[in-house]
Amino acid sequence: MGIRKIKVQDAEAFLSLNKQLDNETSFMLFEPGERQTTVKQQETMIKKIRGKENSEIFVVELDKTDLENTQPNLIGFLAFFGGQLNRNRHSGYLVIGVLEEFRGRGYGKRLFQTLEHWALEKEIHRVELTVMKHNVNALNLYLNMGFEIEGVKRNSLKVNGVYVDEYYLSKLLSS
Repeated sequence: MGIRKIKVQDAEAFLSLNKQLDNETSFMLFEPGERQTTVKQQETMIKKIRGKENSEIFVVELDKTDLENTQPNLIGFLAFFGGQLNRNRHSGYLVIGVLEEFRGRGYGKRLFQTLEHWALEKEIHRVELTVMKHNVNALNLYLNMGFEIEGVKRNSLKVNGVYVDEYYLSKLLSS
């Protein structure tokens, strides 16, 4: 297993990973079948992210020997989108996802550690994210990684016809 920066050549596998996450959890933003991104569009998005100094996508890639025949090579990711203006370039928003079968094995923690190391090199000071209030496992991971709850986004999302609140969390990386 390795964590690395995404490559343009990963577009198809990354898109497949995201679609699988859309199907297996209601905690991601997209509903099953809602993501209409093409591989070409995914390649363009990866190029755009990789071209920015303060944005990055890290992926978890399993060795071929670790995989069953039906599993994709990429089993998780953490995407960080840095601010684009002088006043917010030091901060950014992140999204993380790990396939259900591989959760609870430390991949999320390792993704956060990789992000933090990279972010400090890039002089990023603030990392933020949102999480549905009832996503207890993810919330516990974020709190254990040093994130703090800043507030609640009331009725932020509508999932299966029900309004859902989200916590807004952040972590300051350096003083």
